Amino acid sequence: MSESIPSPDRHHLLAAQGWVELGNLCEASAELEQIAPALKSHPAVLEVRWQIHAQATQWAECVELAAAIIRADPTVAMGWIHRSYALHELNRTAEARDGLLSVARLFPDELTIPYNLACYECKLGNVAKAREWLVKIFSTEHAEEWKATALEDLDLKPLWAFIPKL
Repeated sequence: MSESIPSPDRHHLLAAQGWVELGNLCEASAELEQIAPALKSHPAVLEVRWQIHAQATQWAECVELAAAIIRADPTVAMGWIHRSYALHELNRTAEARDGLLSVARLFPDELTIPYNLACYECKLGNVAKAREWLVKIFSTEHAEEWKATALEDLDLKPLWAFIPKL
């Protein structure tokens, strides 16, 4: 997606991504500030800004940034995933689940969606529904990777005993 951003703005975006990976949020933000104003609402720029705020656990800002990503390009799953994740972090888990459920069928190959839905259902006490979402993920070629992740996810703790058997 960053390929559609011309130089030198693309270089600032890539530098910001690097700083985020290194955990230097101030430098990442400084790089984004150097991007032309017309490109600051580009989904790739918003994505990096979301990462900065997520690392800083500024979840309300993350909800707003994810909503902007969705407005900019609703066909990209990550905006929807980010919005739901931020809502969940704000203890608005039912809203996170409902928002992701509304678009799950649009992204059948994006396994993060059923995984997150399993987490949200489990957190809401809907353990049977959470198991259904996990079964869907565990029926893919990536089952072992997802099982390893699930066995470390506190949201799924009520299912830990069952996960190896799924």
